[in-house]
Amino acid sequence: MIAAEDAVLVLLAAGRSDRFGLENKLEAEFLGKPVGFHVTTALEAIPFKARVAVIDGCRLDFADRGYRVIHNDAVAQGMSHSLRLGIAFAQTLDARAVVIALADMPRVTATHIYRLLDTAEGDDAVVVSSNGEHPTPPGVFGRGQFDTLMQLQGDEGARKLVAAGSHVVTTPAELIDIDTPDDLERLRQLVHAPERMITRGAARRSD
Repeated sequence: MIAAEDAVLVLLAAGRSDRFGLENKLEAEFLGKPVGFHVTTALEAIPFKARVAVIDGCRLDFADRGYRVIHNDAVAQGMSHSLRLGIAFAQTLDARAVVIALADMPRVTATHIYRLLDTAEGDDAVVVSSNGEHPTPPGVFGRGQFDTLMQLQGDEGARKLVAAGSHVVTTPAELIDIDTPDDLERLRQLVHAPERMITRGAARRSD
C-alpha cells in the first residue's frame, strides 16, 4: 500500500468544457454547491502530503480549500498538459505517488481513494478505477511512473499505461463524470437533487 501522507492529490480542473455550453461545468450547481467542490469535500479528510488543483478559467476558489493552484495556460494541449503540471509539482515535494482525480466527477468517495492507495504496491504502481467494463480516473501512480507521465501528449493521456495497471472496481454511479448539461441533469435525476425541480420549473415558465 501507499500511505496518503506520501501522496500528492492532483485535481484536474482545467479544460474547455466545449460540450457544456457557455457555463463552466465545474461552477454549475449540484446538490446545492458547485460540481467542482464535491470532490474537494469528499476528500478533505484524507491526509495527503499536499493538494494541487490545475485550473484554467474556473472561478472556484480551490486555494481556500487547501489546494495549491496552478493555472494551465495551454489547455489546447489537452489533459496531459494539466497532468504534467501536477506531476511536476509533486516531484518538487519528493512525493512517493500522486492520486489523480477529476473535478467533474462529483460522486467519488474517500473510501474508494483509500482502496486505490491500499492496492498500490511500490514505486511503479499504476492503480485506477473501473466501473466493471473499462478503466477510468481516479487513479494512483507511483513515482517510478512520473517520467512516463511527463512524456504524455494530447488527450490520449495515460491510456496504455492505465490499461496495463491494476483496476479497482466500484459502482458506475461513483464514476459518473459531467461533460454535458444532459449528463448533469441525469445525475440530478438519479440523486433527486432539489435543483432539478428549479430547472424544470424555469423551463415551464419559459414555454
